[in-house]
Amino acid sequence: MSDDVARPASDLPDTRAAAAPDLPTAAPAEAAGLNADPAWVHRFTAARVSVPDFAEDAPDRCLYLSNATGTYEVYAWDRSLDDGADPSAPAHRQVTDRPNGTVEAALPRDGSAVWWFADTDGDEYGTWQRQPFAGGPDTAALPFLPAAYSVGLAFGPAGEVVVGSADDAYGTRIHWTTPDADPTTAPGADPVTGRPDVEPTTVPGVVPVLVYEHEQSASIGALSRDGTLLAVDHSEHGDARHPAVRVLDLRAVPAGGAPGVVGELWDGPGRSTSAVEFAPVDGDRRLLVTHERGGRPALLIWDLATGEQTEIDPGLPGEVSGGWLPDARGLVLRHDHEARSTLFRYDLVGGELVALPTPRGTVSGITVRPDGEVWFGWSSSAEGRVVRALPTSGATGTPGGLVDAVQAGVAGVVLRPPGHRPPESVPATDVWADGPGGRVHALLQVPSDAIGGPAPQRPPGGWPLYVEVHGGPTWHESDAFAPATAAWVDAGYATVRVNYRGSTGYGAAWRDALEAKVGFTELADVLAVRDKLVADGVADPDRCVLAGGSWGGYLTLLGVGTQPDSWAVGLAAVPVADYVAAYEDEMEPLKAFDRSLFGGTPAEKPDAYRVSSPLTYVDAVRAPVLVLAGENDPRCPIRQIDTYLAALTNRGIPHEVYRFDAGHGSLVVAEQVRQARAELDFARRALAGEPVGDKASAGQASAGQASVGQASVGQAS
Repeated sequence: MSDDVARPASDLPDTRAAAAPDLPTAAPAEAAGLNADPAWVHRFTAARVSVPDFAEDAPDRCLYLSNATGTYEVYAWDRSLDDGADPSAPAHRQVTDRPNGTVEAALPRDGSAVWWFADTDGDEYGTWQRQPFAGGPDTAALPFLPAAYSVGLAFGPAGEVVVGSADDAYGTRIHWTTPDADPTTAPGADPVTGRPDVEPTTVPGVVPVLVYEHEQSASIGALSRDGTLLAVDHSEHGDARHPAVRVLDLRAVPAGGAPGVVGELWDGPGRSTSAVEFAPVDGDRRLLVTHERGGRPALLIWDLATGEQTEIDPGLPGEVSGGWLPDARGLVLRHDHEARSTLFRYDLVGGELVALPTPRGTVSGITVRPDGEVWFGWSSSAEGRVVRALPTSGATGTPGGLVDAVQAGVAGVVLRPPGHRPPESVPATDVWADGPGGRVHALLQVPSDAIGGPAPQRPPGGWPLYVEVHGGPTWHESDAFAPATAAWVDAGYATVRVNYRGSTGYGAAWRDALEAKVGFTELADVLAVRDKLVADGVADPDRCVLAGGSWGGYLTLLGVGTQPDSWAVGLAAVPVADYVAAYEDEMEPLKAFDRSLFGGTPAEKPDAYRVSSPLTYVDAVRAPVLVLAGENDPRCPIRQIDTYLAALTNRGIPHEVYRFDAGHGSLVVAEQVRQARAELDFARRALAGEPVGDKASAGQASAGQASVGQASVGQAS
């Protein structure tokens, strides 16, 4: 359930309207030390919730994420209490409370407990904890497994657990176990820790049973409803960006036997396959899978009983994902096309495709309830996210009587957070630029005198331009609410979000085109959009800001070094700055991604890594640069950022660095606001010709300390 918070500075759910249950009281903005007056701050501080998950066999027991207290944490929700049957027991309860937040959690089939992943200050390396659903102490859920990176968790019908782990020492391991296993009974077990001093074996009920292991990247894809079939997405062929699917038979595992291989699905080099979910019916051995046989992500149904594969072709022009309806006779489809998404119901028997009412914008976080009701998140660039319910009148998902009301935006709210609603921003319009590899799509927002009113007269020479390059790179910008982007519109910038080659949403060839020359391919498209807006008079060519986080931060640093005449300011959050050092320090799943992207390790492909590393071009940088870096970041680690900053300092290039005590971004709302304020202030000073590199940004030592110039070199200030 961490999908909605993978990018905490972008849109996280905010719900509204009447007749929805309230959450616990939110912390007032002033308690976080924030100036709550500007609209852009209100967009960050508005309480949000994710689309709730539910326990499969106890669907009234739900789980969601919220920033109601100022930090994203896990909440439990007992829907059976919302009707007032037991007013003494609160329907909503905060499960976790940690300084840097929590984003990964799950419910077992019976809903008896909340499982949540405990890392250290955002480093993504940790162990699973378990807490009773109704409340109580946290205990180690799997004390016999060491800390690792999480690559999946699934629950069987009798309490059995399948857990995935990744680490540099072994690659990927997947274990089958039960929460009440007693490893102290294993031969040679440590009497204090309970951990066996040997590798996990196939002894049932004693230590976790190792059902899958490989040095290459893999993850749990899906577990069948009866717990006998496990789908694993793997890259044993050496390409983590284009996985294959293997299905294992676990029936012999509880008795001490080894898992058998039921089937293997791989469409060859350069084509991805990944498991979505098994049919939600006992005894049904059909697996829903994504594939790319037609050059874009689509769905097929793989029947493990017969081996038959049935491709789902709804006749839609974009990319299609989805999930089963409860009776497994139909699917709910999400159609992504040109940065916007819509919902459909697809009947597997007759092939009928029915459009579900979806306003223009972006749908995310879809959950299909046992009664066929569809919960989903929706937002647009102008409007904050709403978590809605689409009622159904039958198990196959036929739209019910509230469809018109949902379309009108007045009914069907799942949850309503407390406090203020996020102020609206301005709508996004489409921009298409001719790039070297084809037409490049981007979303443009320009300042407005009043929200919903006409844009003000364009200033002579154009607006200052904020060009946002997304992370991933396997991601795409969509017409969704983004508080950070809206802040730049409020500050008087035209903002544009670019879906360069390398982005998802435009077919597999577009996504994989960056392989030709990593970094340069994407930046050629970004520059094409920038140049079009300059030529159209929208943007001032002397006031163009290049900005992004993660892969977008990497592209920002590479861009100011390889396109120095095009950018007046660079803002790079949690970037790759020195690609060789980044590879050495990053988490194993990211190493696998880089090996796939470059065709090997830095030792095997030194020229490829050197050519695509921002550090290679630091001599050419002329624009002032702000770097935001997480001290505990496992994806873009701090050492390689310090190397790049030292190079800037040695060459006298103006720069500042903002350090914060978290990982790959922050889940603390106050910290997100501080970072946005630091970026806005840095760009204002740089574009105004004021000195940069001689003052600290507005960080706090406890959560985000800024250091600048020479003082920042090699220091974890």
